[in-house]
Amino acid sequence: MFDPNLQVMRHRRSFLRDVACGVGSMGLASLLGADGLTAATGAPNPLAPRKGHFEGKAKSIIFLFMEGGPSQMDLFDPKPELQKWHGKPAPESIIKQVQLAFTKPNAAILASPRPFTKHGQCGMEISDWLPNIARNADDMCLVRSMTTDAFNHHPAQCLMFSGSQVVGRPTLGAWTVYGLGSESQNLPGFVVLASGAGTSGGASNFSSGFLPSAYQGTLLRSSGDPILYLSNPKGISMASQRAGLDTLRDLNEAHRSETGDAEIASRIASYELAYRMQSAGPELVDFSKESTETLDMYGVNDPKTKAYGTNCLLARRLVERGTRVVLVMNASWDSHVQLNTKLKANCEATDRGAGALITDLKRRGMLDSTLVVWAGEFGRTPVCEIRNTQEADNAGRDHHPQAYSLWLAGGGIKGGQVIGKTDELGFFVTEDKVHVHDLQATIMQCLGFDHTKLTYRYMGRDFRLTDIHGNVVKKMLA
Repeated sequence: MFDPNLQVMRHRRSFLRDVACGVGSMGLASLLGADGLTAATGAPNPLAPRKGHFEGKAKSIIFLFMEGGPSQMDLFDPKPELQKWHGKPAPESIIKQVQLAFTKPNAAILASPRPFTKHGQCGMEISDWLPNIARNADDMCLVRSMTTDAFNHHPAQCLMFSGSQVVGRPTLGAWTVYGLGSESQNLPGFVVLASGAGTSGGASNFSSGFLPSAYQGTLLRSSGDPILYLSNPKGISMASQRAGLDTLRDLNEAHRSETGDAEIASRIASYELAYRMQSAGPELVDFSKESTETLDMYGVNDPKTKAYGTNCLLARRLVERGTRVVLVMNASWDSHVQLNTKLKANCEATDRGAGALITDLKRRGMLDSTLVVWAGEFGRTPVCEIRNTQEADNAGRDHHPQAYSLWLAGGGIKGGQVIGKTDELGFFVTEDKVHVHDLQATIMQCLGFDHTKLTYRYMGRDFRLTDIHGNVVKKMLA
């Protein structure tokens, strides 16, 4: 039975409560925000900063993803023995153990024409096509013994970023923000920057999977509005947009109170973040306060290096502003044909920006707290692939998951060292094999997590980034 007098009493009590709180309620709102609750609603803020299992040396991560599979024996793993076998079929005893996506079993060995020189006090051998990266050799941990389970692009990318070849799992960036939150109030905790032809994995490389959607990557553009539709349409003022968002927030909060659905809290936080980004986003891509020397170092004003260099500079600026994870994707390094031409073009487009990023982070005192990873999803075969016999210099390399190279620098990584070895022809790992799950476990360790304990319960069981696998590679750690 409805009693109107009771309703009036309830309204009076609400009024007196609100008046009594007065200015104190505004202070409470600020404290709620600091404690991980949205100031307006008291709902949990999924992006509030959090601590890991222990104090990690890395506070953020920049992952330079070279989609397609860079050729390790042309860039990081010199194999002079290939010269003796050049043009000859690979030994049958070896080739029968190799997974080949497109190359025929009787394919000939392809020696690398690239000269390798030693760099830094550590004497790390790197190809002449990566001079800017090579200048940072003493800060790099070069791993020549990587392996993966997948030899096609999309499954291998899924495995690299989500720990599974099956689409739908949370990715490295999502797990990181789930565990640590974000230190940025006005920018996403997980940002994606892309250049080149586009990755095979696409959005699955930065998906939140079954984690709340607040943890998925946000794709930013490097010019104009960082996000499409970030600017208001003509006739819509910030005040009117704020009023609309307040109404929408109230409706979402009422629904959240009724259902207890955590995804609604993610939605509320996303709308609020998008509103704050309208002022922070344009400032992010405004390079007017960057020095000419910095812009030149990244290659921002050179048409050949502008796209990737701009993304590397944006990555540094994002980390400075509290973004937790930046995924910088460049495609494609998938050189099945014309390896020398395509690999040269990719190196020329990206080497300057990647090298500048390490140098810039270090001189700003940010490298110790920023983990940088440079990697593809797999490597390339020592045997050649020829698809069109009419083209000159048409030889390329096939997918090679059994042995490839990548490097890490910064936050928690011991630089100036090479980990692992491959056989004299580069087919298999012979020392210190590092699986993708081991790499993921090591990255989690640098960020302050025991990879076996960073879990999320879904469909009745606890999931983690490394699935049921992975061991921390202690040799990598400082």
